Amino acid sequence: MFCHLRPVRRLCPGKIFPYWFLYSRALSGAEAVNALRPFYFAVHPDFFGQHPREREVNENSLKRLSAYLENLQKPGFKSLKPTQLMFYVRETDQNSSDGQEHFSTSGFRAVKFTLHTRDLLSTVLYILNSCSLSIEHIQSLNTNVHSQPLKEATRISDRPIKWDKSYYSFTGFKDPDEDLEQVWRMETTLTSWLDNNGKSAVKKLKNSLPLRKELDRLKDELSHQLQLSDIRWQRSWGIAHRCSQLHSLGRLAQQNLESLKNAKGCTIIFTDRSGMSAVGHVMLGTMDVHHHWTKLFERLPSYFDLQRRLMLLEDQISYLLGGIQVVYIEELQPVLTLEEYYSLLDVFYNRLLKSRIPFHPRSLRGLRMILNSDRYAPSLHELGHFNIPILCDPANLQWFILTKAQQARENMKRKEELKVIENELMQASTKKFSLEKFYKEPSVSSIQMVDCCKRLLEQSLPYLQGMHLCISHFYSVMQDGDLCIPWNWKNGEAIK
Repeated sequence: MFCHLRPVRRLCPGKIFPYWFLYSRALSGAEAVNALRPFYFAVHPDFFGQHPREREVNENSLKRLSAYLENLQKPGFKSLKPTQLMFYVRETDQNSSDGQEHFSTSGFRAVKFTLHTRDLLSTVLYILNSCSLSIEHIQSLNTNVHSQPLKEATRISDRPIKWDKSYYSFTGFKDPDEDLEQVWRMETTLTSWLDNNGKSAVKKLKNSLPLRKELDRLKDELSHQLQLSDIRWQRSWGIAHRCSQLHSLGRLAQQNLESLKNAKGCTIIFTDRSGMSAVGHVMLGTMDVHHHWTKLFERLPSYFDLQRRLMLLEDQISYLLGGIQVVYIEELQPVLTLEEYYSLLDVFYNRLLKSRIPFHPRSLRGLRMILNSDRYAPSLHELGHFNIPILCDPANLQWFILTKAQQARENMKRKEELKVIENELMQASTKKFSLEKFYKEPSVSSIQMVDCCKRLLEQSLPYLQGMHLCISHFYSVMQDGDLCIPWNWKNGEAIK
């Protein structure tokens, strides 16, 4: 007899999943995406504009989750390796009277969980439960859901059937409990991870080389034809996806070359929405049709006029604040359009005019500040710039800037010194390991990168030769063969 009954708290379907789950049909891919909407709303990177490191973690975890969901839908798949994920989940009020979700005052929380599910429905439910999000809306997605109300689900016994260990020994099937326990028990090390994933990365990189050459060719041709400063991507889309976007831009250039010539000297960024960014880059929304792109290129002259007015507004704010420079830092601020950023500057400028804060002219030259729309008090960033809310109390603003000015200068000097050290260590690492490409994600600070490179240079890592290496916050092999390793990687034997 291979099975028996015994209480199991940790893997109890009665607590993790509702009663109707046991009688439900499988979800389709589209239904799974729809069912996960509350989750996506809570973790979407665009909501973490003021928290770049958390935004980057969520963005990368979403890529890994997307790959996991895609593999679940592949015909004939047997089982997937347990996948550890981490998300920063926004605290929202799901019980608001207007039916909409709102920010709570607590901000966000970190959630870690390991996926080892065998179908889309159990995966969706496990994700929502792990993040303490409601699952009631999923019942409406399922036509074969049992009629018993959700509230009665808690009455189900927490004594599920559990296969004895001898069952797995006899059949040769993997024990999912053991897989999960091993994931939590073992700490991944750099050498062991490279041993397990190096060959896979080499294969993916080799397969991507023709597309990479095609991408470079398309990028060079379009940059030359339109006389662009650069072509970039806001998201880490795959090479095939990027080539497709460039082909679309190339077709548009054949149809409306005169309109696209308005972008001469600009940087084009493929992103989530069309417009002009706060720093003057032309943003092409990847979900927009050619008609929207054409209208954007036709409107560029009016955007250039608004950009000139914005720069004048920055100079006026700088004059009122003793010469401190107003800047927009793409890596540390939310993605704003030119109109949105101009509106922020205008509100802040009018408040300064009314208060007339007494700063000595040019006394703060060399310092930098960024504006944000959060309701928090002003702060000094470790990189040396001030974070100033647009609705900051003028008196508090003056006191804060004057008392922190010297520390800000020291932080900026330290940042420049670290940047030099970081570049030297990256060059040394590239040379030692014969890397084809070595880069980091924006959320990895210079201090973290310096520490990472110093320890890397002490290692012998033959798997890295000829590879594309990215320093991140997690281990991953990207779809085109790029290796991602956390900046604080561990070495030596796995720790039990």
